[in-house]
Amino acid sequence: MMRWKTRLVPVLAILACIADPAFAQNDINAETIGKLSGIVRWSGVITSLFVVVGAWAFLRLLKRFVTAFSSEFSSRRLILQKLSTLAQFVIYVATILIVLLLSFRFDDTALALIGGTAAVAIGFALKDLVASFIAGVIVMLDRPFQVGDRVSFGGEYGDITAIGLRSVRMQTLDDNIITIPNSKFLSDITSSGNYGALDMQVVMDFYIGADQDIDEARGIVNEAALSSRYVFLAKPVVILVNQWVSDYMCGTRIRLKAYVLDTRHEKAFETDVNLRVLRTFQTYGIRPPSTAVK
Repeated sequence: MMRWKTRLVPVLAILACIADPAFAQNDINAETIGKLSGIVRWSGVITSLFVVVGAWAFLRLLKRFVTAFSSEFSSRRLILQKLSTLAQFVIYVATILIVLLLSFRFDDTALALIGGTAAVAIGFALKDLVASFIAGVIVMLDRPFQVGDRVSFGGEYGDITAIGLRSVRMQTLDDNIITIPNSKFLSDITSSGNYGALDMQVVMDFYIGADQDIDEARGIVNEAALSSRYVFLAKPVVILVNQWVSDYMCGTRIRLKAYVLDTRHEKAFETDVNLRVLRTFQTYGIRPPSTAVK
């Protein structure tokens, strides 16, 4: 072991000269560099590699477990995803701490050396990463959204699939995976449609002419929502009616507010209800708004 430390001293000296030419002009203190090389526990570095590989394998196994059980028990999907996110966060932090403790000797000399110029340089280089890490901790504690939530953020709309130490992953309705740095959520507005629940409210608007039968149209919309296989009947179905006027059109707007059983069926629910309503409107001769008279 002493032989490796002896060989490492000149290597560290050369690297220091390359990184900072001004440093080469000064007398290099061999004793200080020797202490720096003595901070590293080489046996611990090898052990740390096994720790990292073990953590990676465990995270892969955890992901497969959550995916399999979420498909089998859809009612527990959000709970499993939340527990998985929390477990990943703990594993990441624990792995980093274990690797640091195994690989380095943290005595007074080590802390003094690490707290010098190298620490400042690393701090500037990793400031964005540290900011995202701190923001990730805040997101985990403040919980503006949870894994499994259907969220609107920065013009994107989709499901939160993972909350990591650096970023949040969102799967859009077009099946695209978007990665968003955690720091973005500290200053921008986030809208969560279900906030930890499986069900979610869906709003749909239907427009008819001002001279059409409002009661008939309202009944058609209500029946189409109640008879859909995707509707969540434990929560109320609300029908709102108001007059609608634009620059060239006038009529009546019928707004449906109903809850879907699972956020994954949002678009299927919208399609099902719209098809039922539009077909029935055609059958009963209920027409859309007409041109406004000026």
